[in-house]
Amino acid sequence: MISGLYAITDGNRDGRLVARVGAALRGGARMVQYREKEGTDEERIAIARELKELCQAAGALLIVNDSPALALACQADGVHLGQQDMAIAEARAILGRGKIIGVSTRTVELARKAEQEGADYIGVGAMFPTGTKSDAIVIGPQKLAEIRREVKIPIVAIGGISRDNASEVLAAGADVVAVVSALMQDPDPTLAAREFSLLFNSRLPYPRGRVLTIAGSDSGGGAGIQADLKTATLLGSFGMSAITALTAQNTLGVTDIHPAPPEFIAAQIEAVLSDIGADVIKVGMLFSPEIIRLVAANIRRYALPAVVDPVMIAKGGASLLREEAVAALRQELLPLAYLITPNIPEAEVLTGLAIRTESDMEKAAARLCTMGPRNVLVKGGHLEGDSVDLLVEGGRLHRFHEKRFDTPHTHGTGCTYSAAIATFLAQGIPLVQAVQRGKIFITEAIRHAPGIGHGHGPVNHFRAALNALNLTL
Repeated sequence: MISGLYAITDGNRDGRLVARVGAALRGGARMVQYREKEGTDEERIAIARELKELCQAAGALLIVNDSPALALACQADGVHLGQQDMAIAEARAILGRGKIIGVSTRTVELARKAEQEGADYIGVGAMFPTGTKSDAIVIGPQKLAEIRREVKIPIVAIGGISRDNASEVLAAGADVVAVVSALMQDPDPTLAAREFSLLFNSRLPYPRGRVLTIAGSDSGGGAGIQADLKTATLLGSFGMSAITALTAQNTLGVTDIHPAPPEFIAAQIEAVLSDIGADVIKVGMLFSPEIIRLVAANIRRYALPAVVDPVMIAKGGASLLREEAVAALRQELLPLAYLITPNIPEAEVLTGLAIRTESDMEKAAARLCTMGPRNVLVKGGHLEGDSVDLLVEGGRLHRFHEKRFDTPHTHGTGCTYSAAIATFLAQGIPLVQAVQRGKIFITEAIRHAPGIGHGHGPVNHFRAALNALNLTL
């Protein structure tokens, strides 16, 4: 099936092409195009055959650029032709029936012609300026939308596509997103591929996206597993859980903690991921080094993006993470995280820095980045003034600013905020937008807090979800 993420190779200068493609396939790439002009025929055939084995094992398609002969030699699934390459009929005569032929186009006329001549898909681009092809003519998503209205065969959008702009070409009608450097040059092609693959969830019906929360249970219902599942469900995703600990707590505080045996936590995770699967993992209270190592091992095993909320202290002051677990959190979990979401006290513990100003938050975020997470969100709710959170992603700093409300009813804000971000990611919303929506969601949840209990009451997940989904009572 011609759909999903299309990974295009960019040479084998470092000898790691096969490994990078394997990583991209593990992250969800559904098509791979082998594009290589250098090397002998024997060398190219050998690499293409390795790629074919990888694609076959992953249930993905291998397409060879330009050369039907090479496609035959490695038993690829098809070939991609440029406008200056041979005619579709000639390539079909070489490959035979049943093989895929794609053709590069950039106008409605070329697209119609390719469809009429029997192309199985058309490549349309360049969508945006690209560094991999300096002579590419940029046509943009608007032209893609025009082409979409005129042809019925699948459209592969290509050229300058990143995680942040891919949604534009999907909205314009692309069936496939083709990516070169954003995958092949990423330090972690698996996680990069996951980012792109998640974007296709935006086309699914509700419940859209699967979120597995690995966290503690809050008997009071305001935080932990309960807050995570409320958030995922109310925002329109399917929530699942692996409970790390039972707590006896209410709005006045935590009176008891009963950690689950690590082997039982592992059984919960295995039961969910081996059957239902997940798009995003949200991690909350982990309590002990043993549980942290177990969760880290499963994130590594399943190669899923993890939103890690490093829960350490309950709103009432009870410790939710053993002191000896902090080192395990730093060394074993943070390097695997897609996003970490510490508040200021948590960021201080993790970095050893005192945080008193927004400038201090920036320094802490920078230090957290050196610990290995792909992205860092430092939440500024503990500072004076309006609430400002800082996100560092791809070396860029983003500020998210919302009004602060004078209320004691903020129990579960950290859990809810990170769960909302995880949910939006699972629904196919890019990271920066997911954080922005999550920030609005938690602000509305605080603003409409129902005032339940005699201490730090919970936030209003229901009312925040109504506002987030543009609904009214």
